[in-house]
Amino acid sequence: MLSKILSASLIGIDAHTVEVEVDITSKGLPHFSTVGLPDAAVKESKDRVRAALKNTGFNFPLKQITINLAPADIKKEGSAFDLPIAIGIAAAEGVIEHQAIEGYMISGELSLDGKVKPIRGALSMAIKARNDNLRGIILPKENAKEAAVVKGINVYAFESLPSIIEFFRGSNGVKPTEVDISSVMKENSFYHDDFSDVKGQEHIKRALEVAAAGGHNILMIGPPGSGKTMLAKRIPTILPDMTFEEALQTTKIHSIAGILKHGQSLIARRPFRSPHHTLSDVAMVGGGQIPKPGEVSLANNGVLFLDELPEFKRNVLEVLRQPIEDGSVTISRAISSITYPASIMLVCAMNPCPCGYLGDPKHQCTCSPSQVHRYKQKVSGPLLDRIDIHVEVPAVPYKELSNDLCGEHSTSIRSRVQDAKAIQIERFNHDNSKSGSDKIYSNAKMRSKQLKKHCVLKPEAQNILETAMHKLGLSARAYTRILKVSRTIADLAQSEHINAEHISEAIQYRSLDRGLA
Repeated sequence: MLSKILSASLIGIDAHTVEVEVDITSKGLPHFSTVGLPDAAVKESKDRVRAALKNTGFNFPLKQITINLAPADIKKEGSAFDLPIAIGIAAAEGVIEHQAIEGYMISGELSLDGKVKPIRGALSMAIKARNDNLRGIILPKENAKEAAVVKGINVYAFESLPSIIEFFRGSNGVKPTEVDISSVMKENSFYHDDFSDVKGQEHIKRALEVAAAGGHNILMIGPPGSGKTMLAKRIPTILPDMTFEEALQTTKIHSIAGILKHGQSLIARRPFRSPHHTLSDVAMVGGGQIPKPGEVSLANNGVLFLDELPEFKRNVLEVLRQPIEDGSVTISRAISSITYPASIMLVCAMNPCPCGYLGDPKHQCTCSPSQVHRYKQKVSGPLLDRIDIHVEVPAVPYKELSNDLCGEHSTSIRSRVQDAKAIQIERFNHDNSKSGSDKIYSNAKMRSKQLKKHCVLKPEAQNILETAMHKLGLSARAYTRILKVSRTIADLAQSEHINAEHISEAIQYRSLDRGLA
């Protein structure tokens, strides 16, 4: 007998429909084979399926069983094909009517006692099932809420193989899982950290506000204990609230990477990733024998924080250049290429020298000039070229640390950031309608055409910038960055024009160009 079950395979962050064909014949010796480019985990499913059927009271047929995963030219990975194979065998043996399973996408891993275990990528599979206009999707209970945020598809959740078989036989009236998206977005958007926790450093908070408002990458330079990490961790709290589309995309990436918490339906907080400096270039941008998203994709729509920037391997920092520029990562292999989203705000922190106390009035620096030079040279010019704001973070004096006064709360800062962001979206709407797929949503992504159009300077502002270029020896790249940052500062001030004070503040955010760090 022949049966066909719909399932899905993950490629990048999207799911692709796979038809699981099960053929059982009594001719010849008992045999179980799986074809259609299965990996080791898929090939091992025959043992899990055999044990699960036997241990739940169903007869496993001692016949020739052939499983074909179509299309056969796409590699199938993971253990999510256990459940569709088991259901396909039951249907081929007449335990389930063929009409009952038509139009359902089925995915899940089986334990030896017939329990259904969670899988990766349930959200992507639910989106694919909806787009294909299927009747519903059958998933493990732990993945139900994640998939149920997709409207327009019935999501049925189960804990065991027998309950699924009973559902298809009509003996079990399980209702689709439902999720209230608005309440989920609200519940999952709470941040535990707040900018009011940070004592002092008001000028650094202002720089971070500017960076958040314009989507600018930022580098903080200061001695140990000055609060660079503490400030960086609070940046997501002042970024604009995530939209539902951003939350869906971020959740898909975390689900496919296997780091989404069991039972969690949606990620509504801006991601904050802070990888250790010993990570490899593959861990940073993704890849591997079985391609998976890296840190830069896991931070999509959020913050990627690189602490102790010069300690990262040179090749790890160099592979960041393309994702920062394009907002995506393309991993190419011999048979295919995969693109992961990587729209991030890059936040970096470093000491001014190896010992960390260069320029600190209360500690003596023990580094030689050559050591300081080598330390700074670890960070390449092309990477620094993609960082708009450089700020010095001095040590916090005792008077400010012991002060009981709280700083401004993140909600107040975020309100100003969202207002500035709304101005940018409205400004670039006309440009985006003409640009096709290459759209701009923040000042940091402006190209030369937008700079000429939206960064026209008043005469006084032009004079200040010209003086700074000559006296401070600023480069051409610094000129462009100053224009972008000054446009954001003007947006925060609700100003249509870039005035002298906006340019003056933007110039202060180029510490490395001015040779002050």
